[in-house]
Amino acid sequence: MTRLWTMAALVGLMAFSAIPALAHHGWRWTTGDNIELTGIIRTAKLGNPHGVLTVDAEGEMWTVEVGQPWRNERAGLKDGDLAEGVEVRIVGEPSADMKERLMKAEKIYLGDREYLLYPGRD
Repeated sequence: MTRLWTMAALVGLMAFSAIPALAHHGWRWTTGDNIELTGIIRTAKLGNPHGVLTVDAEGEMWTVEVGQPWRNERAGLKDGDLAEGVEVRIVGEPSADMKERLMKAEKIYLGDREYLLYPGRD
C-alpha cells in the first residue's frame, strides 16, 4: 500500500510541475495585440517544442518564443541566423503580464529581410 501511495504522489507531483510549462504553449497567455522589440540576441535555444531567444532590448532582457524547427525553416530561417550577437527586430504578442518580459514572435526581421513565422496572424 505504501508503494501505491508513493507512486500516486510522484505522478501528482509530475503533473503539477508540468503546469507552468504548458501555460506558455499556444496563444492564450498573450495579450492578443502586437508589439515590436528590437535588440541583440544574447542566447538562442532552438528546437522542439519551439525555439527560445533571450534578447537584450535597451538593457531589458526579454524571452522570445520563436517557431518550431519546421516553422522557422518554412519562414526561410537558416541554421545560425538566430544566434548570439545578432541584431533582431521581432513583432509578436507579449505576455498578458508585461512584467514577465515574454513574447511570442510572429515575424522576425534580420536587417531588411522579413521572416514570417505565422502567416495570417496580425
